[in-house]
Amino acid sequence: MKLLISLALAAGLAVAAPAAPKSLRVYVFDGGTLGGGDPSRFSLKPEEMAEHDMSIAAYLVVHPRGVLMWDSGALPDRELTKEGTTTRYRIVLPNGNERFVTTTKKLATQLAATGYSPRDVTYLALSHYHYDHTGNANMFAGATWLVRQNERDIMFPDKPNDLTRPETYSALKSSKTTIVKTDDYDVFGDGTVVLKWTPGHTPGHQVLFLKLAKTGPLVISGDLYHYPEERRLHRVPTFDADPKQTAASRASLDVFMQKAGAQLWIQHDLAANRKLKKAPEFYE
Repeated sequence: MKLLISLALAAGLAVAAPAAPKSLRVYVFDGGTLGGGDPSRFSLKPEEMAEHDMSIAAYLVVHPRGVLMWDSGALPDRELTKEGTTTRYRIVLPNGNERFVTTTKKLATQLAATGYSPRDVTYLALSHYHYDHTGNANMFAGATWLVRQNERDIMFPDKPNDLTRPETYSALKSSKTTIVKTDDYDVFGDGTVVLKWTPGHTPGHQVLFLKLAKTGPLVISGDLYHYPEERRLHRVPTFDADPKQTAASRASLDVFMQKAGAQLWIQHDLAANRKLKKAPEFYE
């Protein structure tokens, strides 16, 4: 099946999306590794950390009623010039600061392996607007963008924000958009896919709650946490928009997860991410 899909894509032929599953599933895409920066930015000391580098991930959530793309990686596919070879790429932010991403596969290639294409995606939701989550956002400009007004306002200022690459999400400005006005937003109306407002890192930061039949309830963190040590040692990054609000969001989410019996996937946790099944395998 995967071979037939690959051949059809190579020939430029349209490929029908797979039949809707009977229950919720989530695919994990590997966006590579983000070189670790100054630990003090995360209120941590080097000796307190098991890993300094961070994983980069994106997720395809497939529901019987539609498809949600959650985050989109750091490196735009157009900048990945050596697919199949693990390569280190340099990213320059608006303030001139450099970041380095080491990766192998394009997001589009991983998406195609699942049988889905960007045109099959019903909704796009970003945890927040920072560059390492918006790399391929333009790929999903045909979907309905689910975003909070204060987050959208920050994404399109006169002068680019330091931790953004506006060219990676510019097409969203004219996308069909749903402004999320509630703390919790039930994407498909049955409580299995919920965007939860967790401000602090950015004003409109959100996490994703999934209620999976076999895996069980889980929360995908966005950047509410970057390292597991932040959670264990109760440390908040110094560059969060509102560190006190971050702490409050974490505390509120902890209460929710305890009641829901949910596990937490920290998107940037390199050791934990290595253990996850990657697309075209999935969790359900």
